[in-house]
Amino acid sequence: MPRNQFQRMVFALITVVITVHAYVFFSLYVIHGNMFMQLTGEDSVLAAISKMGGIYVFGTPVPIWAVVIIEFILAYFLENILGSPLSFRLACKNFNPKETHPVLFETAIICATVGIMCPVMSFVAAFLYYNYQAGFNMWSILAQWLKLMCYNFPFAFFTQLFFIQPTVRFMFKLIFAKDINARKTVECAPEKQSVTV
Repeated sequence: MPRNQFQRMVFALITVVITVHAYVFFSLYVIHGNMFMQLTGEDSVLAAISKMGGIYVFGTPVPIWAVVIIEFILAYFLENILGSPLSFRLACKNFNPKETHPVLFETAIICATVGIMCPVMSFVAAFLYYNYQAGFNMWSILAQWLKLMCYNFPFAFFTQLFFIQPTVRFMFKLIFAKDINARKTVECAPEKQSVTV
């Protein structure tokens, strides 16, 4: 859908804004919520996080909004540098974009993006949220990375395929409606036939 670098960056921005909020919620509430409440004795995840002083990032407690900003910056950078370019190339290796139905080609890009970004962001998260107070151990980091990938991959695949990307595409079409309509008009215009005398 995006046709130039600016549109690709806007598309990535919308994707990352939605995705980071979804993953922070998933991580804090679904994966770690019960543990936080048991550790603190609180009856809600937010109260437990507040009692802990925040979420530990590199061994230092930070508020949830800071976690969202940190993950947003990292995800946006990695999406533009790795995710988007590599997923498009990977999809093109398996499908010809000119001959493949657009829905199938977009699905291939989404699957490739999840296959690239899920391990990369899980690896980043393994370092960000590692328990540095217990000492650093590379085997523990790798185990944490694998654990996070097992949690994140199904969530990433299904949310990207059925919720996030359809929402992003809808918002993108609203933002760039004028450009998309102009493109459709040009593509649908009949070619002028030359008359020879």
